[in-house]
Amino acid sequence: MHALLVEDDDRMAQALGTALAQRGHTVRRVARALDALRHVHEAEFVLLDLGLPDLDGIELLRRLRTVCGAPLIVVTARCEERDIVQGLRAGADDYVVKPFRMAELMARIDTVRRRTEAHSAGAVPTAGEPVRTGDVEVDLAGRTVTVAGTEVQLTRREFDVLALLAARPGEVRSREEILDRIWGDAFLAASRSLDVHVAGIRAKTGRSGLVRTVRGFGYQLGSPSSRGGRDGAR
Repeated sequence: MHALLVEDDDRMAQALGTALAQRGHTVRRVARALDALRHVHEAEFVLLDLGLPDLDGIELLRRLRTVCGAPLIVVTARCEERDIVQGLRAGADDYVVKPFRMAELMARIDTVRRRTEAHSAGAVPTAGEPVRTGDVEVDLAGRTVTVAGTEVQLTRREFDVLALLAARPGEVRSREEILDRIWGDAFLAASRSLDVHVAGIRAKTGRSGLVRTVRGFGYQLGSPSSRGGRDGAR
Protein backbone atom coordinates (compact mmCIF):
# COMPACT_ATOMS: atom_id res chain seq x y z
CA MET A 1 0.00 0.00 0.00
CA HIS A 2 1.03 3.59 -0.54
CA ALA A 3 1.64 5.56 2.65
CA LEU A 4 1.78 9.32 3.07
CA LEU A 5 4.16 10.15 5.90
CA VAL A 6 3.72 13.71 7.22
CA GLU A 7 6.73 14.27 9.47
CA ASP A 8 9.11 17.24 9.73
CA ASP A 9 11.77 15.46 11.81
CA ASP A 10 14.28 13.90 9.41
CA ARG A 11 15.48 11.16 11.76
CA MET A 12 11.97 10.08 12.68
CA ALA A 13 10.91 10.19 9.03
CA GLN A 14 13.85 8.00 8.02
CA ALA A 15 13.09 5.44 10.74
CA LEU A 16 9.40 5.29 9.86
CA GLY A 17 10.06 5.19 6.13
CA THR A 18 12.50 2.32 6.52
CA ALA A 19 10.11 0.33 8.71
CA LEU A 20 7.24 0.81 6.28
CA ALA A 21 9.37 -0.08 3.26
CA GLN A 22 10.53 -3.29 4.98
CA ARG A 23 6.87 -4.28 5.22
CA GLY A 24 6.33 -3.75 1.52
CA HIS A 25 4.74 -0.31 1.56
CA THR A 26 5.71 2.54 -0.73
CA VAL A 27 6.17 5.84 1.08
CA ARG A 28 5.93 9.49 0.18
CA ARG A 29 7.34 11.67 2.94
CA VAL A 30 6.40 15.35 3.25
CA ALA A 31 7.31 17.83 5.96
CA ARG A 32 4.77 20.60 5.43
CA ALA A 33 0.99 20.83 5.60
CA LEU A 34 0.61 22.23 2.08
CA ASP A 35 2.47 19.25 0.62
CA ALA A 36 0.35 16.86 2.68
CA LEU A 37 -2.83 18.35 1.22
CA ARG A 38 -1.34 18.18 -2.28
CA HIS A 39 -0.45 14.49 -2.08
CA VAL A 40 -3.07 12.99 0.25
CA HIS A 41 -5.23 11.78 -2.64
CA GLU A 42 -2.47 9.34 -3.61
CA ALA A 43 -2.39 7.77 -0.15
CA GLU A 44 -3.94 4.51 0.97
CA PHE A 45 -3.09 5.34 4.56
CA VAL A 46 -1.59 8.38 6.33
CA LEU A 47 0.78 8.82 9.27
CA LEU A 48 0.51 12.37 10.59
CA ASP A 49 2.74 14.25 13.02
CA LEU A 50 0.91 17.15 14.68
CA GLY A 51 3.97 19.31 15.32
CA LEU A 52 4.41 20.80 11.85
CA PRO A 53 6.10 24.18 11.25
CA ASP A 54 3.50 25.74 8.95
CA LEU A 55 0.11 24.71 10.36
CA ASP A 56 -1.32 23.30 13.57
CA GLY A 57 -1.60 19.55 13.21
CA ILE A 58 -5.22 19.33 14.37
CA GLU A 59 -6.24 21.92 11.80
CA LEU A 60 -4.38 19.97 9.11
CA LEU A 61 -6.10 16.77 10.28
CA ARG A 62 -9.50 18.42 9.86
CA ARG A 63 -8.56 19.63 6.37
CA LEU A 64 -7.27 16.21 5.36
CA ARG A 65 -10.51 14.65 6.51
CA THR A 66 -12.53 16.94 4.24
CA VAL A 67 -10.79 15.54 1.16
CA CYS A 68 -9.61 12.06 2.14
CA GLY A 69 -11.23 8.98 3.61
CA ALA A 70 -8.04 6.90 3.84
CA PRO A 71 -7.06 5.43 7.23
CA LEU A 72 -5.16 8.05 9.22
CA ILE A 73 -3.02 7.52 12.31
CA VAL A 74 -1.64 10.43 14.33
CA VAL A 75 1.97 9.89 15.46
CA THR A 76 2.94 12.74 17.79
CA ALA A 77 4.66 13.86 20.98
CA ARG A 78 1.43 15.49 22.19
CA CYS A 79 0.42 13.21 25.04
CA GLU A 80 -2.18 15.13 27.04
CA GLU A 81 -5.60 13.53 27.24
CA ARG A 82 -7.24 16.59 25.67
CA ASP A 83 -4.88 16.33 22.67
CA ILE A 84 -5.71 12.65 22.17
CA VAL A 85 -9.45 13.28 22.42
CA GLN A 86 -9.20 16.27 20.07
CA GLY A 87 -7.24 14.24 17.52
CA LEU A 88 -9.68 11.35 17.53
CA ARG A 89 -12.67 13.69 17.30
CA ALA A 90 -11.02 15.50 14.39
CA GLY A 91 -11.00 12.25 12.42
CA ALA A 92 -7.94 10.18 13.35
CA ASP A 93 -8.44 6.41 13.24
CA ASP A 94 -5.78 5.92 15.92
CA TYR A 95 -3.42 8.04 18.01
CA VAL A 96 0.15 6.99 18.88
CA VAL A 97 2.31 9.00 21.28
CA LYS A 98 6.07 9.41 20.80
CA PRO A 99 8.29 7.76 21.87
CA PHE A 100 6.79 4.47 20.78
CA ARG A 101 7.88 0.94 19.92
CA MET A 102 8.08 0.52 16.17
CA ALA A 103 6.53 -2.95 16.36
CA GLU A 104 3.51 -1.54 18.18
CA LEU A 105 3.00 1.18 15.58
CA MET A 106 3.23 -1.36 12.74
CA ALA A 107 0.65 -3.52 14.53
CA ARG A 108 -1.68 -0.54 14.87
CA ILE A 109 -1.28 0.23 11.16
CA ASP A 110 -2.14 -3.37 10.32
CA THR A 111 -5.23 -3.24 12.56
CA VAL A 112 -6.55 -0.04 10.99
CA ARG A 113 -5.87 -1.38 7.50
CA ARG A 114 -7.61 -4.70 8.20
CA ARG A 115 -10.67 -2.89 9.47
CA THR A 116 -10.80 -0.72 6.37
CA GLU A 117 -10.11 -3.59 3.98
CA ALA A 118 -12.74 -5.79 5.63
CA HIS A 119 -15.35 -3.15 4.92
CA SER A 120 -14.11 -2.79 1.34
CA ALA A 121 -14.10 -6.55 0.78
CA GLY A 122 -17.74 -6.76 1.71
CA ALA A 123 -18.66 -3.78 -0.43
CA VAL A 124 -16.90 -4.51 -3.71
CA PRO A 125 -17.76 -7.46 -6.00
CA THR A 126 -14.97 -10.01 -6.28
CA ALA A 127 -16.47 -12.76 -8.45
CA GLY A 128 -17.70 -13.26 -11.97
CA GLU A 129 -16.29 -13.09 -15.46
CA PRO A 130 -14.00 -10.17 -16.32
CA VAL A 131 -15.96 -7.16 -17.56
CA ARG A 132 -14.94 -5.79 -20.94
CA THR A 133 -15.78 -2.42 -22.40
CA GLY A 134 -13.90 -1.44 -25.54
CA ASP A 135 -10.25 -2.32 -25.02
CA VAL A 136 -10.53 -2.18 -21.22
CA GLU A 137 -10.92 -5.36 -19.13
CA VAL A 138 -11.76 -5.28 -15.42
CA ASP A 139 -11.02 -8.58 -13.66
CA LEU A 140 -13.01 -8.45 -10.42
CA ALA A 141 -11.60 -11.70 -9.04
CA GLY A 142 -7.99 -10.90 -9.85
CA ARG A 143 -8.35 -7.19 -9.05
CA THR A 144 -6.58 -6.18 -12.24
CA VAL A 145 -7.32 -3.73 -15.03
CA THR A 146 -5.86 -3.99 -18.51
CA VAL A 147 -6.02 -1.49 -21.34
CA ALA A 148 -5.27 -2.84 -24.82
CA GLY A 149 -3.72 -5.89 -23.15
CA THR A 150 -1.43 -3.92 -20.83
CA GLU A 151 -2.06 -3.97 -17.09
CA VAL A 152 -2.71 -0.59 -15.47
CA GLN A 153 -1.81 -0.02 -11.83
CA LEU A 154 -4.68 1.54 -9.89
CA THR A 155 -4.72 2.22 -6.16
CA ARG A 156 -6.92 -0.01 -4.03
CA ARG A 157 -9.66 2.61 -3.77
CA GLU A 158 -9.51 3.46 -7.48
CA PHE A 159 -10.00 -0.21 -8.29
CA ASP A 160 -12.84 -0.49 -5.78
CA VAL A 161 -14.69 2.39 -7.44
CA LEU A 162 -14.19 0.93 -10.91
CA ALA A 163 -15.15 -2.59 -9.78
CA LEU A 164 -18.37 -1.35 -8.21
CA LEU A 165 -19.36 0.29 -11.49
CA ALA A 166 -18.21 -2.69 -13.59
CA ALA A 167 -20.27 -5.13 -11.53
CA ARG A 168 -23.42 -3.68 -13.12
CA PRO A 169 -22.39 -2.23 -16.50
CA GLY A 170 -24.65 0.57 -17.65
CA GLU A 171 -26.30 1.07 -14.26
CA VAL A 172 -25.82 4.50 -12.71
CA ARG A 173 -24.54 4.36 -9.13
CA SER A 174 -25.27 7.35 -6.94
CA ARG A 175 -22.46 9.20 -5.23
CA GLU A 176 -24.00 8.33 -1.87
CA GLU A 177 -24.06 4.59 -2.66
CA ILE A 178 -20.45 4.58 -3.86
CA LEU A 179 -19.24 6.53 -0.84
CA ASP A 180 -21.21 4.44 1.64
CA ARG A 181 -20.17 1.08 0.20
CA ILE A 182 -16.48 1.88 -0.28
CA TRP A 183 -15.69 4.45 2.41
CA GLY A 184 -18.28 3.37 4.97
CA ASP A 185 -18.35 5.52 8.09
CA ALA A 186 -15.82 7.92 6.56
CA PHE A 187 -17.93 8.65 3.49
CA LEU A 188 -18.90 12.22 4.47
CA ALA A 189 -15.23 13.15 4.61
CA ALA A 190 -14.52 11.42 1.32
CA SER A 191 -16.92 13.20 -1.04
CA ARG A 192 -14.23 15.20 -2.83
CA SER A 193 -11.91 12.22 -2.67
CA LEU A 194 -14.35 10.25 -4.84
CA ASP A 195 -14.01 12.80 -7.63
CA VAL A 196 -10.22 12.64 -7.36
CA HIS A 197 -10.27 8.84 -7.55
CA VAL A 198 -12.47 8.95 -10.65
CA ALA A 199 -10.04 11.41 -12.22
CA GLY A 200 -7.22 9.02 -11.35
CA ILE A 201 -8.97 6.11 -13.08
CA ARG A 202 -9.46 8.17 -16.24
CA ALA A 203 -5.89 9.44 -16.24
CA LYS A 204 -4.19 6.12 -15.54
CA THR A 205 -6.22 4.18 -18.09
CA GLY A 206 -5.99 6.96 -20.65
CA ARG A 207 -9.71 6.45 -21.29
CA SER A 208 -11.67 9.52 -20.22
CA GLY A 209 -14.99 7.88 -21.10
CA LEU A 210 -14.42 4.77 -18.98
CA VAL A 211 -16.21 6.35 -16.02
CA ARG A 212 -19.13 8.47 -17.14
CA THR A 213 -20.46 11.22 -14.88
CA VAL A 214 -24.20 11.66 -14.59
CA ARG A 215 -24.68 15.24 -13.51
CA GLY A 216 -26.20 15.71 -10.10
CA PHE A 217 -26.40 11.98 -9.36
CA GLY A 218 -23.36 9.79 -9.73
CA TYR A 219 -21.29 7.62 -12.07
CA GLN A 220 -21.60 4.65 -14.41
CA LEU A 221 -19.26 2.46 -16.43
CA GLY A 222 -18.99 4.00 -19.88
CA SER A 223 -17.32 3.30 -23.17
CA PRO A 224 -13.60 4.10 -23.31
CA SER A 225 -14.17 5.74 -26.68
CA SER A 226 -16.88 8.06 -25.40
CA ARG A 227 -16.24 11.44 -23.88
CA GLY A 228 -15.94 11.18 -20.14
CA GLY A 229 -19.23 12.54 -19.09
CA ARG A 230 -20.05 15.83 -20.71
CA ASP A 231 -23.44 14.71 -19.45
CA GLY A 232 -22.26 15.19 -16.11
CA ALA A 233 -18.87 16.70 -15.54
CA ARG A 234 -19.08 18.31 -12.15
